[in-house]
Amino acid sequence: MSKHGKVVVGLSGGVDSSVAAKLLLDQGYEVIGAFMLNWDDVRYTKTDEMHWIKDSEDARKVARHLGIPFHIFDFREKYFQRVIDYMFREYERGHTPNPDILCNREIKFDLFWEEARKYGVDFVATGHYARKESVEIDGKTVYRLLAGIDSKKDQSYFLCQLSQEQLAHALFPVGELEKTRVRQIASESGLITADKKDSQGLCFVGKVHLPDFLKQQLAPKEGDIVYIPREFYHSISIPETFPDERKRLEFLSRKYQYRPEDGRVVGKHQGAHYFTVGQRKGLNIGGFKQRTFVIATDTLKNIVYIGEHYTHPGLYRRVLKIPETDIHWIRKDLRPAAGENIRVRARIRHQQPLQDATVHVFEDFTFIEFDRPQQGVAQGQFVAWYIEDELLGSGVID
Repeated sequence: MSKHGKVVVGLSGGVDSSVAAKLLLDQGYEVIGAFMLNWDDVRYTKTDEMHWIKDSEDARKVARHLGIPFHIFDFREKYFQRVIDYMFREYERGHTPNPDILCNREIKFDLFWEEARKYGVDFVATGHYARKESVEIDGKTVYRLLAGIDSKKDQSYFLCQLSQEQLAHALFPVGELEKTRVRQIASESGLITADKKDSQGLCFVGKVHLPDFLKQQLAPKEGDIVYIPREFYHSISIPETFPDERKRLEFLSRKYQYRPEDGRVVGKHQGAHYFTVGQRKGLNIGGFKQRTFVIATDTLKNIVYIGEHYTHPGLYRRVLKIPETDIHWIRKDLRPAAGENIRVRARIRHQQPLQDATVHVFEDFTFIEFDRPQQGVAQGQFVAWYIEDELLGSGVID
């Protein structure tokens, strides 16, 4: 009988999950290793190597070295349905999805848990750099999702859509450690993954050339690239006063609505759905003194709008308006009542330094108001908000 219970560790073939399994063994858990096979198509990756084969073999060798059982969980069909199809739908709408967040919510802490339960386990564990704590509130256990100790490796943002039910059976063994210590433990333990490079690219897919990847379902279609000059914004004025707070937030959250006649055509592209706000590579246009950036896309009319220099007003948004259906609170007990607000620190992308902000809650919408305008905010991204090092909730940016 194990000291703390039985756990299936998601062995990815990397150093973090390998050390996670080692730590759990040392802590007295009964440990099983499992490799998630989610993707095996190399047609659109930047290399034609079957990385999953090497990774699964490394995972198997780690399990053998640690003396734990090993299994392969085949999620390929459901991964495509829940993550890849979602990506295609979002890009087709002109949004910029984050597949890693969906992969955690839908695969690593949902499907993986369902499969792991067949082995009679109490928990699933991953190599995420995040922490979990529990507190008792009104006689009920509430789980807190905390940033990892190593601020450079913190991955709490990728877990921003997890629920209390998912956190209840989740373990993050390396979240209390610095990355250098993790590699040291791997080396001291004789794990073959000790010096293995960290994986990069899309969750379980790897590095891809995004336009080629999207062409699987989104066909190329030539359209105009339209340059929007700074003068466009001169006619936009902000009222000095508003009838109420809701009206103020509504006004400040409005997205700029561009038309071709607001600027001039400066080039062609092969599909507006291949571009995202803030992007500067792949435009293939010249004639500007400063770098140009995508400031908006119109996938219905197939137009890409650009601006010159990173200070271009079209690159920035200060207030985000999110429908209640796209809001997720990990700590529902800390959610303000309708009409109230809470001061937080928030980010719109992984490893972005946390920004001071206020979450304004209404019955139908939630507004995230940053103290300073944020650059490169794209529809479909996730915004996550924290108090100190605890992640309270997240939402899909509209």
